[in-house]
Amino acid sequence: MARHIYACPMRWSDMDAFGHVNNVVFLRYLEEARIDFMFTQAAEAGAGEFAGGSVVARHEIDYKLPLVHRPTPVTIETWVTRIGGASVTVAYEVKDTDEDGVERVYVRASSVVVPYDLAAGRPRRISPVEREFLGRFLVSEELRTAA
Repeated sequence: MARHIYACPMRWSDMDAFGHVNNVVFLRYLEEARIDFMFTQAAEAGAGEFAGGSVVARHEIDYKLPLVHRPTPVTIETWVTRIGGASVTVAYEVKDTDEDGVERVYVRASSVVVPYDLAAGRPRRISPVEREFLGRFLVSEELRTAA
């Protein structure tokens, strides 16, 4: 299974009064990873239509552990769990591995993304080129939840 890996920089302003990354900030982290995946990486693979317009129809987030600010980026792994005719479900894990090799998952999340024709003001179908790109990162939801 291929996953897109994004090293997300943390900012001092990401912390809340309790000394950990605020829950709303995680949405920004997911957005940064999704933009890198669906705009930058897709365009480099010849599937840059998503950059022309897309909207998020749904977010689902499970907060697993608090994340405190540090100078090093946090890792966000992104993959695809469903490709529909006019939407794609993207899954994420915000995590890192400590010096002893122990992995910590802070957030597991998913977003339903709809390609959008900005000029026409309506959703559009996923193109064959986009489908081929997304298919490289496709893993069934059953496999993800079994892990």
